[in-house]
Amino acid sequence: MHQIRRSQERGFADHGWLKSFHTFSFADYYDPEHVEFGPLRVINEDRVQAGAGFGTHAHRDMEIVSYVLSGELAHKDSLGNGSTIRPGDVQRMSAGSGVRHSEFNPSAAEGTHFLQIWIQPDKLNIEPSYEEKHFEPEEKRGRLRLIVSPDRAQGSLLIHQDARIYAGVFNGPEAADLKVPEGRRLYLHVARGAISFTCRRDATQRCWCSTCRAARNGSPRSLSEILRQAR
Repeated sequence: MHQIRRSQERGFADHGWLKSFHTFSFADYYDPEHVEFGPLRVINEDRVQAGAGFGTHAHRDMEIVSYVLSGELAHKDSLGNGSTIRPGDVQRMSAGSGVRHSEFNPSAAEGTHFLQIWIQPDKLNIEPSYEEKHFEPEEKRGRLRLIVSPDRAQGSLLIHQDARIYAGVFNGPEAADLKVPEGRRLYLHVARGAISFTCRRDATQRCWCSTCRAARNGSPRSLSEILRQAR
């Protein structure tokens, strides 16, 4: 069964310095029909104005992935990490037994646009950890690049859950296939633009999902999407 949820149907919060769309119930937004998807708990699309950010706050027992679409995002945490990520960078923080961190837009002029993804771990109270990695645009152009996994496959970042995140950038007729093993669930999040999406079964009854760029008003526009496979 496929379910489509339009961008404008998500929850929305305007805090002045932060404008955030919530795919799932978050903070003051609650929708009993959209609380989580398997272990996928949060996809927040955040826009942070120049010079603003999230002050130091605590997390525990959550896998937190940040994916920057535009601008910069500065990070500091109680583990001693401090860095600034930009488009193409992916950041993973396993909160585990507890970590405190802050996120800030260091620019004095440009806003930051990023996705924050929370995945519930398969083990509680683990040792907190942090890592980040840059993925070149060519690695995602016209294909689905594995960026997060439970086993670091293909040079991806590690999370403590049997789940995988893929990222792709498509334009015009570009398309990609993803084989979905029996019994798995799949969530597709379109970050920018529009796509067409189909699922089919091959001769062995394995499910394949295809994504391709759908032009809007005949004018091609690039898009990014996050494709996430869960239990």
